[in-house]
Amino acid sequence: MPEPSFVLVHGGAHGAWCWEPLLPHLSGSALAVDLPPKSVRGIRAEHATPPPELLTVGLDDFASSVIADVDAAGLDRFVLVGHSMGGLTVPEVARRIPDRVEHLVFVSCLIPPDGGSIIEALPDVHRDTVRRSVADAVAGEAGAVMGQFDDDMTRQMFCNDMDDEQTEFVLAHTGLEAPLAFADPVTRAGIPPELPKTYVRLARDQALAPDDQERQIAALRDSPGGELRIVDLDTAHDVMISAPELLAGVLNELAARP
Repeated sequence: MPEPSFVLVHGGAHGAWCWEPLLPHLSGSALAVDLPPKSVRGIRAEHATPPPELLTVGLDDFASSVIADVDAAGLDRFVLVGHSMGGLTVPEVARRIPDRVEHLVFVSCLIPPDGGSIIEALPDVHRDTVRRSVADAVAGEAGAVMGQFDDDMTRQMFCNDMDDEQTEFVLAHTGLEAPLAFADPVTRAGIPPELPKTYVRLARDQALAPDDQERQIAALRDSPGGELRIVDLDTAHDVMISAPELLAGVLNELAARP
């Protein structure tokens, strides 16, 4: 039997770089993708020059890019893993190529209500700020970018269980995000009813607190796909960096299931 393949989709202000600590612990091959615009992924926000497409790309571009990368890598079937805002993209990929996805995994993901947007899935404290950024982007404001977190905010949201080296890795790479994607409506229609799905709930998450994760899980329970499994890890938001062996253990076990 061939080794399972994993396709790893990052969240907001992140890129394929965030999966690097996880890769050596996975049992099979893995493809970590950069969502568009790829030119800003892995470049600290203050050093990145926002390309024009930052204000135009959205969910359709994200899903199309993942599928193109999967095709280029020659992957036939794979476990599809999303982190955080990756909860926007991975269901759309599964909906478009349902015969190629073996399992859907949501790692502390935002799960918009069907027909809604990521904005509605955000914690209350962030919604108005994101709405303003999206409105500015629609109006063509050049400064309408997301992900310009200062170091203190980045530490608070992503690094509260990390050592100094891991924290510096995150601070050096977190970058900009495309604002229009936050407002794109989603649908999960077309996801096969038998497709397994798992939500990895993170107990020390300060970017998406446990109560907020419960709202995401409730939305996912009402979504197409097989019965939802919940896995709990005692980590913060960027578990693939702070505790990669723990997350790898979960993913390897899921991939080994018949």
